[in-house]
Parts: sequence; C-alpha cells; structure tokens
Amino acid sequence: MDDLELLRYSRHILLEEIGIEGQEAIKSAHVLIVGAGGLGSACAPYLAAAGVGTITIIDHDTVDLTNLQRQIIHNSESVGLYKVESAKKMLGQLNPLCNINAISEKATELNLKKYIQNADVVVDCTDNFQTRHLINKICVSNKRPLVSGAAIQFDGQVSVFLNKNTDSACYGCIFPEEDGFEEVSCATMGVFSPLVGTIGSIQASQVLQILASCGEPLINKLLIWNAKNCTATNIQLKKSKICKVCNSI
Repeated sequence: MDDLELLRYSRHILLEEIGIEGQEAIKSAHVLIVGAGGLGSACAPYLAAAGVGTITIIDHDTVDLTNLQRQIIHNSESVGLYKVESAKKMLGQLNPLCNINAISEKATELNLKKYIQNADVVVDCTDNFQTRHLINKICVSNKRPLVSGAAIQFDGQVSVFLNKNTDSACYGCIFPEEDGFEEVSCATMGVFSPLVGTIGSIQASQVLQILASCGEPLINKLLIWNAKNCTATNIQLKKSKICKVCNSI
C-alpha cells in the first residue's frame, strides 16, 4: 500500500485484529454481491470504503421510485437506470481505488457459475428462495464462502456458510429446497427502512472478518434481528446429514 492508502485505511490498520496484513488481504480480495437492492445498498458501500480491491455486483433490475425509501445507494436521479450502474457511480465516488464490475444481468446458473468461481467471498443480497438456493449450490460446488442475508417487515437474518469445511452447514441444510417455503416480498409485505441497513451492514462485517481472518464470523450460526423490539437472537446451526446439496459434493 502507498502512503495515501495507509492514511485512508489507517483506522483499520490500527486495529490489532486487522493491521496491515489484514488490510492487504482486504485489498487483494474479490467479492461478488448478488443483488443491488436494500441489502446490497448497505453492504456494498462498506466493502468499498473498507478497501476491498474488486467488487462485482450483479442485478438485472432498474431503480424505481419505491426503492428509494431504503436502497440508499441510489438517489432520485437514478430512477430508471440499472441498479448496478447507479451503484457503480456511488461506489466510485466513495472510493476510486476500488474496482467495481457492474453486471446488469439476471442471476442465472450460467453466469453465477462464472462469477462465483472468480470470487473470494459471495454475498447473497437477493430476495427470493429460488436464487438463494442457486447461489448456495454453486458456492458449495466451488467451495466459496457465502454470506447470506434476508429482511422483510421488521425481521432480518444473517448467516455465514463457509463451504470449505465438511462440518459447515450450507443454506440448504437450514432451508431445504424441497420444503417449499412461501415467497414473500417487500412489495406486498413492506419493510422497515433501517432494517435492510442493519442486515446489509452485518453482511459487510462478516465479509471483512472472513477476508482479514479476524473475530468469529457467523459460521454455523443464524443471527435473527428484530428491528421493532431491538432484539438479537443467535441460533446454533449444524450440517444436515440429509442435505441434498452439501452431502452430494
């Protein structure tokens, strides 16, 4: 790192748990964020500000006026633009040292395979079970750490699926695809604006902890946050012996 980088990231470097080595690891990392909505809006800026070297964001949607209540990476001038292009502009202004790849495509098995295998950590900021299961399957097959988040109404959750350790649960262990969970969306159920900020920020924290090898990420744990009551619950998870995803690799 040069002198300007040392100054920019000095508050991280001062942390004994991160230091220069941890910041160098963050700088050399490639993080894939799937989804540039509420969760991605909170997660991506902290990763860029923290100095992640390359961030790839994939999302096919465009900015709508109803998004602006919570998706703070976008603004009124972004309405009608692809979310990834709006996000790239904001992140570039936040930290021009960060390389931002904006992919205005729908997440599919084909393109996710390509992007996930090139990432060090994957962040699931999507809002539907089908895409979450797809991301999980590809992360498991490529042994990529997955930071998963979800938020609806006043409730949010975050977990880390390491996928490099045979003892680590995967998303399919906790939410089996065959169980057929009912889909809910912010458009029909609503969502408390700061909730997505809280969950997305925790996701960013988990990514940085993984990259810098500091602290204890939420591996085999599910953090449930209730914004209405301001309460957090940690649930211990374990690998399922009958999971059709991680037991088939």
